[in-house]
Amino acid sequence: MSGLRVKAIAGNGVLGSGFRESSLSRGMTLGPDFIGCDAGSTDPGPYYLGAGRTAFPKVAVKRDLSLLMKAARSNNIPLIIGSAGTAGGRPHVESLKEITLEIASENKMSFKLALIDAEQDKSTLTELWNRGKITPISDPGLDYEAIQASERIVGMMGADPFVYALDQKADIIIAGRSSDCAIYAALPIMRGIDPAVAWHAAKILECGAAAAETRSSPDCLFAELEKTAFEVEPLSEEMICTPQSVAAHSLYENANPFELIEPDGVLNIADSQYQAVSSRRVRVTNSSFKPKTVKNAKLEGAVFLGYQSIIIGGIRDPMIIDQIDDWAGRLKKRLKSRVHDVYGKDSPAYHFNIAIYGKDAVMGDLEPIKKITSHEIGLVLEITSDTQEISNTIISLARHQALHLPIPEWSGLITGVACRHSPPFLERGKVYKFSGDSLMETANPLDFFPCRFLNIIDGTEIN
Repeated sequence: MSGLRVKAIAGNGVLGSGFRESSLSRGMTLGPDFIGCDAGSTDPGPYYLGAGRTAFPKVAVKRDLSLLMKAARSNNIPLIIGSAGTAGGRPHVESLKEITLEIASENKMSFKLALIDAEQDKSTLTELWNRGKITPISDPGLDYEAIQASERIVGMMGADPFVYALDQKADIIIAGRSSDCAIYAALPIMRGIDPAVAWHAAKILECGAAAAETRSSPDCLFAELEKTAFEVEPLSEEMICTPQSVAAHSLYENANPFELIEPDGVLNIADSQYQAVSSRRVRVTNSSFKPKTVKNAKLEGAVFLGYQSIIIGGIRDPMIIDQIDDWAGRLKKRLKSRVHDVYGKDSPAYHFNIAIYGKDAVMGDLEPIKKITSHEIGLVLEITSDTQEISNTIISLARHQALHLPIPEWSGLITGVACRHSPPFLERGKVYKFSGDSLMETANPLDFFPCRFLNIIDGTEIN
């Protein structure tokens, strides 16, 4: 490769999942222009967004971040982190900022830190919704009621906020919720790389070594971009990239196998070509990118549902298994009656769900295999209500009803459910649901993703 070039290292697919220190060290010998790492996802569910918590423990995040920070600062190159703290809201950015400052203090580091906010103000979103600037991705979308009910709502930023922070000479960027690919596309686009090359390379980089054929654990990935092509290779010498493995990751998590929709535009890979240039390295050409006339950001919100208690148990009785749907229906009716007995006319509102593992607990109504073929099934009984006390009470009632619920084939008292734990129920605390994915128009993305800067000198924040 010659002429214009940008070299990038992806630490791994998500900050805190780990990577080999030796892989990062090898990557630094290749002269990268920046290091990137995604730090979040909706994969762990809505709890982390709603509760303001992180999915990975601090000790794991700090280990990864410390190595990345030391590598970046030692080589005077930017470190770019997106979707901080799993969900990318304000508490998540703040949490990762504190870990960053802790590492800086321990190592007497000096740098300019950029913090990019992705949490959206409800009044602003309400105004946009009233003006028709928020449209649902699927039904139901984020409507007026969902906006008001959401604990917090984040927008998924594209490349512009990262470009702005880099243009202001930020050394380390901690961004809220963002497109995984935007983390890696911003600097190459700034340097003059064709957007099609930048976005496609970013797509391969965003999950680290997941694009390698022989991946055995999360690890680093290296990419070298030129104006009209890019090449990728894993940084562990035990792994290889092949045309098939790189092409396969191009399809990963996409509804359309040929189009990758980003906040900034649409990457088309229908004509992309993948060529092995060594036993471990792949060259990609002929992608295309169509920028959006009006940029937009995906909105993600979390609505508080209540407090939940659960019981994990199992059934091995073949007669109960043969009529499990009827058994579950009768259990719900028996519980409703028992709750009325206990509480009377002041019975609290609650939601009772039964997940049947070995039948359709994973796919629900979409499960194509209707016949149960296992000799045993697993049950998760869930009660959700307005308070933990109510949920604990009702799940206790549900346990006893499930334990001895009769079936016509048996006479006398039976015990049909084995509970996994003692005490049998587990408190899950607050639970949430996503409030409906939608798109928000962002004519000027910087209006929705403001950036602030901190100067860190020898590990101390200087105002």
